[in-house]
Amino acid sequence: MESDLDIAFKEAFEIATNTKQKIAPDVLLRLYAYYKQATKGDNFLNSSDNDDLRNAFKFNAWVQLKGMSVEEAKKNYIKLVNTTLK
Repeated sequence: MESDLDIAFKEAFEIATNTKQKIAPDVLLRLYAYYKQATKGDNFLNSSDNDDLRNAFKFNAWVQLKGMSVEEAKKNYIKLVNTTLK
């Protein structure tokens, strides 16, 4: 059975994925990093295409969250969606 946090996280993900709003690049990076930390934790998978500057920024944003718990990352993701996309 899913926890309330997991349900809220999935709902926030749906909002972020389906929004028609223009999202600022810094917010997109934070959403990406929180999502990756919430779903992968500290299991950083360095993509071979990090030569691409955009992917390097995304990976760096995620690595900066090292040590953050999955639960905390989910809460931060939900809060960011609720404050910027609602």
